[in-house]
Amino acid sequence: MKIFALLLLISIALLPVFAQEETLINGPIENGGFGGPVLKLGSINGETALLVGGRGGWIINHSFIVGGGGYGLVNDVKAKVPGPYGERFLNFGYGGLELEYVADAQRLIHYSFQALIGAGGVSWRDQNFHGSMFDSPNNSDTFFIVEPAVNVTLNVTRYFRISGGVSYRFISGVESQASSNPDLSGPSGVLTFRFGKF
Repeated sequence: MKIFALLLLISIALLPVFAQEETLINGPIENGGFGGPVLKLGSINGETALLVGGRGGWIINHSFIVGGGGYGLVNDVKAKVPGPYGERFLNFGYGGLELEYVADAQRLIHYSFQALIGAGGVSWRDQNFHGSMFDSPNNSDTFFIVEPAVNVTLNVTRYFRISGGVSYRFISGVESQASSNPDLSGPSGVLTFRFGKF
């Protein structure tokens, strides 16, 4: 029994020597980063919608990107019903954490898989008699969004890349009469201009 206990103690003591730590990323880490404007064209409330924004991120070993982005509606999309002050149009925007996996980043043309997880808001807006925009007070509604995307990227120069792709907005939590979860969810064509160290 004593011999068994002694062998057990020796095995436990030597276990860290033989075990190797397993990690997602091994070896030296190469760092980079990028930022740039983004255009998204899709449909909201059954109308053509243009969203403009930007994104940026930390690039790990040319393959993994951890960052964030934010996007807002810039054209006139009619609300489902007029607002409490007669406002006719939709105010819509969102942002959040963005994760991306890039395959074969050194190739002239390569692809990536991306996902945004975040939140946003929707409300009414209109134009006053001077022609400037204003948001309807105290009538905004927040929502949760998940937006996966697939991109194809062209390496233009060492420090500039252009990505084109498609995404799909999955939106939940909207209770506003200005729109609904299905009317805000949907596919978009995405164009991204990336400036940075890749």
